[in-house]
Amino acid sequence: MEKIVLGLPKGSLNNVNRGNTHKLLIDAGYEVNGYEPGQESYEINFINDPEIKAYLTRPQSAPVELNRQMVDIAIIGEDWVKEESVAGDEASITKIGDLDYGQTRLVVAIPSHAPYETLTEFFRANKDRNQPILCFTEYPNLTREHIMSNPGYQEIFPDSIPLVQIRGLVNGDNHQVQIINSDGATEVYIAKGADLIVDNTQTGSSLRKAGLKILETIMHSSAGLYAGPSCTASKREKAQHIYEQLFGAVKARKYFDIKFNISNERVDKVKEYLLEGGFCSDEPTINQGNEYSQVNVLIPKNKYPEMLQGIKGYGASAVIRGNVKQYVK
Repeated sequence: MEKIVLGLPKGSLNNVNRGNTHKLLIDAGYEVNGYEPGQESYEINFINDPEIKAYLTRPQSAPVELNRQMVDIAIIGEDWVKEESVAGDEASITKIGDLDYGQTRLVVAIPSHAPYETLTEFFRANKDRNQPILCFTEYPNLTREHIMSNPGYQEIFPDSIPLVQIRGLVNGDNHQVQIINSDGATEVYIAKGADLIVDNTQTGSSLRKAGLKILETIMHSSAGLYAGPSCTASKREKAQHIYEQLFGAVKARKYFDIKFNISNERVDKVKEYLLEGGFCSDEPTINQGNEYSQVNVLIPKNKYPEMLQGIKGYGASAVIRGNVKQYVK
């Protein structure tokens, strides 16, 4: 079979304090060389799956690489996919599935002392100023789309397109509202004279530290596995298999593996309690001994405290709680 080419994210999605895609791959059952956080190589080796060829890619570049068929699939945030698709063919990149980590939101932020509560207020208050309104962002396409849909902007500049500058490239006819591409550390541009920024944030703490406040949210985003136009036929089947392994590791993080002992005369009552309360994935696994049976259940973490109190009431002993690395239903 022809190898499937996978793009793996560099940066925050492979940070031990945020995304740690490397750990996700390990938990999903892959043996991976060259992708340890902070020590990533350009080429990444999947030791136990020779059908995967993997490369390191910047999240900002991954949608372009998918569209240009340089990679077949990639793990990236939805924000970067949307940024690429605003000005292109959205249907060329398809989501195989969400991976439920790397959650962030794309926001408009201004100085915390500014009197505005909405972007509409901001535009109305600044409509007669002599200087251009400057907005710095790593998401110029999404930013321009959001600004042009704003009621305040439409009132003042109904048919004008904000100027976008990406290094030497300039596009747009409205020089009064200028969107400038940033290559990172976007929050510092307010201190350097920008009027507003559009940036991604998890908690907003870095924006608050920079003396900023969130004006509004453009979109919520999380990491997912995406496919480009080259991911067809057998590659698509392989991509789906990869997603199922990855999602199994993601899903497992929400479960505990619980084992406990119960006297044989109470086994049926405990089993009934576990099933009626939804305290197991399918049904308990029971290994019966002479006087005691060991019961094994896979339980959602948020139900564990309630279940623990319940089984103690039936006389459960030797309760062992373990983490789950992968859960493929």
